[in-house]
Amino acid sequence: MGKMASERPLLVQRNLILALLLTLAAASWAFLWWQARAMDMAAMMSATMGMAAPLFLAVWVVMMAAMMFPTAAPVILLFHRLQSARQQQGGAFVSTWIFVIGYMLVWAAAGILAYLAALGGEDMARLVGFSPVTVARLGALLLILAALYQMTPLKRLCLAKCRTPTGFFLGAWREGSLGALRMGLAHGTTCLGCCWLLFAILFPLGMMNIAAMALITLLIFAEKTQAWGMRAAGAAAVLLCLYGLAVLAIPPLLPTFMDMAPSP
Repeated sequence: MGKMASERPLLVQRNLILALLLTLAAASWAFLWWQARAMDMAAMMSATMGMAAPLFLAVWVVMMAAMMFPTAAPVILLFHRLQSARQQQGGAFVSTWIFVIGYMLVWAAAGILAYLAALGGEDMARLVGFSPVTVARLGALLLILAALYQMTPLKRLCLAKCRTPTGFFLGAWREGSLGALRMGLAHGTTCLGCCWLLFAILFPLGMMNIAAMALITLLIFAEKTQAWGMRAAGAAAVLLCLYGLAVLAIPPLLPTFMDMAPSP
């Protein structure tokens, strides 16, 4: 009875953390849906979404919260459980959110790189004068590259660490708030190594393509949490490769193709 009483606050905290993560994810999805409806098609399909860097980064962070909080929730809850065994429960609750901040800082940094890459790509397309067909085929090559990356040792190594976070924590545990931040940064880096090209394909698919974002989220969730996750990664590689080859042959199959076409 005493053990159950001592574990009850831990369970309450765990449920609260999960509820907050899912609430933030749901609110982020609602914002993205609203943002997509409010944008005109040209901006929505643009690599930079027609935004200056600060606004792009803010939308990117919201996108990462929407897509990654559900998939990272098991690791975050495991961190809270391990932290609770080492310090008082109130401290574990705070440390868990510091861990989340570290995790999101990695994705924010990735957003800065994504914006620079998108800006550079758009500038190059204007300077060189790429036709819509050429741009679509470059997008197809990115899809094929993402497919190939799914099968690389680096992808499998990062995915294995995400699928078995206990081993990660045993090898990377650091005490205190700074330690929680460092572990969040470390896990975020591993997660980025696992998923970065799945986010890169949003450039050719449409940065505010809600359907594409939802499919990528489901794929990442399956890869990380399901027993058949490794097979899901392989199946995604095959589908991405086939789709990329199809776009190479028929560029209008890319969702952004018509929006790249010049106005009459």
